[in-house]
Amino acid sequence: MLAACSGKSPSSVTPTRQVAPVLADETARDVHSYAQPLSARVQHVDLDLTADFAAKTLSGTASLDIEAQPSVTELLLDTRDLNIESVQDAGGTTLPWVLAQPDVVLGAKLTVTVGSARRITVRYRTSPTAAALQWLTPAQTAGKQHPYLFSQGEAILTRTWVPTQDSPGIRQTWTAKITAPEALRVVMSAEQQTPEGERIADARVWRFAMDKPVAPYLIAIAIGDIQFRPLGQRTGVYTEPVMLDAAAAELEDVERMVEAAESLYGPYRWGRYDLLVLPPSFPFGGMENPRLTFATPTILAGDKSLVSLVAHELAHSWSGNLVTNATWADFWLNEGFTTYFENRIMERVYGPDAALMLRQLGWQSLQSELTSLAEKAPADTRLHIDLAGRDPDDGMSDIAYEKGAAFLRSIEAAAGRERFDIYLRGYFDRHAFSPQTTAGFLRDLNEHLLAADATLEARINTHAWAYDSGLPQTAVAPQSPRFAQLDALAAQFVSRGAVALGEVKGWNTAERVHLLQGLPRKLSAARLQELDTAMGLSATHNSEVRFAWLRLAIANRYSPAVPQLEAFLGDQGRRKFVLPLFTALMEQGNWGKPIAQRIYAATRSGYHSVTVGSVDKVVPLPNAH
Repeated sequence: MLAACSGKSPSSVTPTRQVAPVLADETARDVHSYAQPLSARVQHVDLDLTADFAAKTLSGTASLDIEAQPSVTELLLDTRDLNIESVQDAGGTTLPWVLAQPDVVLGAKLTVTVGSARRITVRYRTSPTAAALQWLTPAQTAGKQHPYLFSQGEAILTRTWVPTQDSPGIRQTWTAKITAPEALRVVMSAEQQTPEGERIADARVWRFAMDKPVAPYLIAIAIGDIQFRPLGQRTGVYTEPVMLDAAAAELEDVERMVEAAESLYGPYRWGRYDLLVLPPSFPFGGMENPRLTFATPTILAGDKSLVSLVAHELAHSWSGNLVTNATWADFWLNEGFTTYFENRIMERVYGPDAALMLRQLGWQSLQSELTSLAEKAPADTRLHIDLAGRDPDDGMSDIAYEKGAAFLRSIEAAAGRERFDIYLRGYFDRHAFSPQTTAGFLRDLNEHLLAADATLEARINTHAWAYDSGLPQTAVAPQSPRFAQLDALAAQFVSRGAVALGEVKGWNTAERVHLLQGLPRKLSAARLQELDTAMGLSATHNSEVRFAWLRLAIANRYSPAVPQLEAFLGDQGRRKFVLPLFTALMEQGNWGKPIAQRIYAATRSGYHSVTVGSVDKVVPLPNAH
């Protein structure tokens, strides 16, 4: 590891800036970055940017503090679609730089001849089509009055708006000065140092500081008509004014979730935990940006039934943000740990029966993913996967989430929950604010847990879990007694109709989704109509239930559900829902393809680039660009 040094962040409280190590072993080499961090690495980024909504650009400077070997005179940075104007050292002297031809996945390498300089300033402007940034018109927001901007950096999109070493293993502290139109509020994944902004002419300046080293994909920004409401002493929610009451009511248990998480695995180390509920085009359920989780409005079901997503993003404050996968080949270290941790939070807050049902739904999703990948990419059913030459998005499947969580549950089952909890809390402490690899985790696991009991490794088979395809024989499927009852009801429904279901008004989301997923993909139109009426499926605002219902309807070519499908695909852009629904339509041949193409032609412009990049591969449209 390179030696660490410290400096001062230019914030009002001048906190001591932490510096994270860079892993030196070969397993930590990041094939998705041009950086050579063992020679020269970015330690800190100072952003000074102006948002231009008319031009759809951020422009200004990024000043980078560098740690480098004495003999090193070049710094390699990651960029994509950036207009680089100049590079200077701390004294204002212009430095030579070369921007290479772009790679379709990695973007363009920026080579700066830094000489002996250890702080440089890059002046640049983003592209209007920067993949990390979505510029929304007023019509695309809930309030319909003001434009909106938000970023999504994971996995390697931060390089489209910040010229830095865009690798999760090169953690960086950062500060930002953002100038935006006066009517809009800026929020970022850092300490807010100017709560109301500093007014200048017809604009306001907002300042932020993150004194803890984070992976670059966690640098996030949003600008819009945004208001705040506290949920607790250290928690709160930001969103558009017209959504604030609903969001605050839905998320009122967030403070309890933070307390539950801390009781499991130690103190929350990021100060505040706030959420930003975004406009519906946000492509993910949530994004665990430190101090400020970005969340989709599809979690606002009105009954707190989808708040497990919040538990997931909160858990990332330990697994992912505190201890981060060094490369995207080990994405499961972020998501598998977090999925396991999420369920433990849900168990503490909502009880073991609810948590067990969620585990079984996750297991069912994993089985579907394993079946799909076994045919087209069996190697991608491993936890540690080979992503060389590929987009890291290829590794963002349920394998990382659910197989990873199942691995940790197998360790818990073998070692006992109490011993495993002690281990996991120690793991977060030992590797806080550091990158990690699969090999590093297995070494740590052996040293601090397995070595004390020679029988544990044989009962778990850690190598098979991490490096082999499929599931090891030690994997155990969760079994919810309530789901077994629902399976019997589903079988009776096929023969007897809705009368077999009995009273469904009191069912929770997990129960409804499980029943819908368990029904045959071949049902008569009459049966589907009965189901819709009995469960109120056409009228539901629960996104998970709508999704399960629409998949069943598409499989049965149930035309009465097409208006609901069209509305759902037009109301939100969450890739988890959008991509499978369009895929299912295309698989329905002459019935589904025209519907898919008609809906996608109408909705594509409202989706984030992350969603568009996936759906474009499934639904070909003439002249789409």
